[in-house]
Amino acid sequence: QVQLVESGGGLVQPGGSLRLSCAASGIIFSNYSMGWYRQAPGKQRELVAAFTSGGITNYADSVKGRFTISRDNAKNTAYLQMNSLKPEDTAVYYCNTIPWRNAYRGQGTQVTVAS
Repeated sequence: QVQLVESGGGLVQPGGSLRLSCAASGIIFSNYSMGWYRQAPGKQRELVAAFTSGGITNYADSVKGRFTISRDNAKNTAYLQMNSLKPEDTAVYYCNTIPWRNAYRGQGTQVTVAS
């Protein structure tokens, strides 16, 4: 059984930073392309950062230069370092494979950027 557990979210002021973590069990991250997604209220889920199985990273234009995705294969954990946060980054953040698999959906972690 695959389990993805996201953590690290919280309330942060604009310009602040957070580091999200995603601990995986039942799946070997290095065998998959995986990514960080987010979903804001009333909006569709969007992929903001991707890490291919070959080690290539890609970012949505809205976060490029501010977010960094990484992966620790030994810990089977993925990370999302988020800097220079903006109010529009407010959302629930999820990690999952690419493409998204509903069966792997975790509980997500809430990120709120507000003063």
